[in-house]
Amino acid sequence: MPSAWAAAPLTRLAQAVCLALFLALFFHVLRPDDSPQVAPVRQDRRLIGIDVALRLDPLVGIAASLASRTATSALVVAGCVLLAGVAVPRLFCGYVCPLGTIVDLWDWAVARRLRRFHLHRRGPWVHLRYGLLAAVLAAAAGGAMVAGYVSPIPLLTRGLLVTLAPLQIGLLRHWGAVPPMQWEHFLAAIPLAGVMALSLLGPRFWCRCVCPAGALFSLAARLRVTERKVAPACVRCGRCRVVCSMDAVADDFTTRDADCTFCQVCGGVCPVGAIQFTPRWDRSTEWLHGDATVPATVGLSRRALLTGAVGGIAGVLLTRYIGPADRAGEGWMPVRPPGSVPEEQFLRQCVRCGECMKACPSQCLQPLGLQTGLAGLWTPHVVADWAGCHENCSNCGQVCPTGAIRPLDLEEKRAVRIGLAVVNEAACLSHSGREPCRLCYLQCRAAGHDAIEFIRLHVQLDEDGMPDDQTGIDAPVVVADRCVGCGQCQARCHAVNVVARGALAKAAIVTRAGQGRDDRLPSGSYLELREAERRRRRQKRSQGSPVRDDYLPDFLE
Repeated sequence: MPSAWAAAPLTRLAQAVCLALFLALFFHVLRPDDSPQVAPVRQDRRLIGIDVALRLDPLVGIAASLASRTATSALVVAGCVLLAGVAVPRLFCGYVCPLGTIVDLWDWAVARRLRRFHLHRRGPWVHLRYGLLAAVLAAAAGGAMVAGYVSPIPLLTRGLLVTLAPLQIGLLRHWGAVPPMQWEHFLAAIPLAGVMALSLLGPRFWCRCVCPAGALFSLAARLRVTERKVAPACVRCGRCRVVCSMDAVADDFTTRDADCTFCQVCGGVCPVGAIQFTPRWDRSTEWLHGDATVPATVGLSRRALLTGAVGGIAGVLLTRYIGPADRAGEGWMPVRPPGSVPEEQFLRQCVRCGECMKACPSQCLQPLGLQTGLAGLWTPHVVADWAGCHENCSNCGQVCPTGAIRPLDLEEKRAVRIGLAVVNEAACLSHSGREPCRLCYLQCRAAGHDAIEFIRLHVQLDEDGMPDDQTGIDAPVVVADRCVGCGQCQARCHAVNVVARGALAKAAIVTRAGQGRDDRLPSGSYLELREAERRRRRQKRSQGSPVRDDYLPDFLE
């Protein structure tokens, strides 16, 4: 019997090309010569391209639009992909999905050698995907985004982000550029590892029984215009059942249409050519029919519908724990990437794919843990102790597939305030009088923000009771209306005073986000916002209104 490759060479070639293109785009987002000092200037989304794969995952677009109550561009792409699945049933699963191809390779290399764990009968677990799909959509309708945890493309990109991306950085740059791994990094790799482990239960077990995007394509297949058909010449040799990794060939060798991906491997191994892939209305011959074939007009089985109902109820319950109101705007707030929409909307639209983190040249964007509850798990935030947001980079908004981070040009991006730097006077070497330190000041000037100035402290008096100019220390203060919260000052203080010298336990200047400290516009211009603030301050001064000083932002005046 010919191999799967020999049986359907064009199918396998399409899978290989799509996987190679996906990996090339993923790993090219961060080129070896990109660094925090020489950040790439990418103002055109087409130069990135990796978000194309994410947009092709229809569950991402549908869930993001449902959760955010907006018709995002990803929804249009999702509709086109589903329409393509009507013409060629489950086209995405059989030819395009890189995770499916990786699962196939894993099955061939490892899982097929451990057949003792395989489930050799078809059980109720084949309907799990419908329950998971219903849970994702119900949660999205309630404002909770869970599609990114289980949808195939975000699951794959997040897994690659925490497994292979650090190796790329270490090998092509240097190992010192790899951010330290935290528990949330290891946790983010568990879903991808779980997909591979499921293959021990049978070929493509994830795709057949669990994948919610696959369930969505199965529903679209009910409207298919082409289908797999079997002629009466079938000799029932069973070869088609052996090679079908999707278990789409029934016991009587007819087709389980909701499972068939049109890979055509079965047709390639049929010794008598009894298997054809033809238009649904083709009546050129008397095709084989059997009890296992479920006509499209009948719909899903009762078990599938019951599983979907249970999943929908579970999705509604999920909104109680990971809904948009879960700690959004309360207590400590993470510093989000520049251009992020307001927090509640951000949590609704972010699919936790990790592409913004992969595209960040300084690696300052890292996955969030449980600091803000389950709602924020694996969402991106700036870890300024590691690195700051570079002024010449706007990659994160260019690769975001759902609009949770707005794509901004560099001029707009430089006007975004993602936080406010705050000096811990008790810890600062200058403020506490231990020694002069100008690290944060120099770093801020190098970034072009000039948001840190000095005041003279610890000045002694001479014999006449006058300040002695030869004494005192220049201590840094933050000019709030110039600070954009990039975190470069914090990164510099941490790298030198904490890591290199051990003079401090933690950075003496930190970036804080939250009400009044950051800009989270769903639309509009940040440049116009900054200009409006300047006009308002000038007007206050011209009218003699009290304006305390430039070291305080407007919201504190």
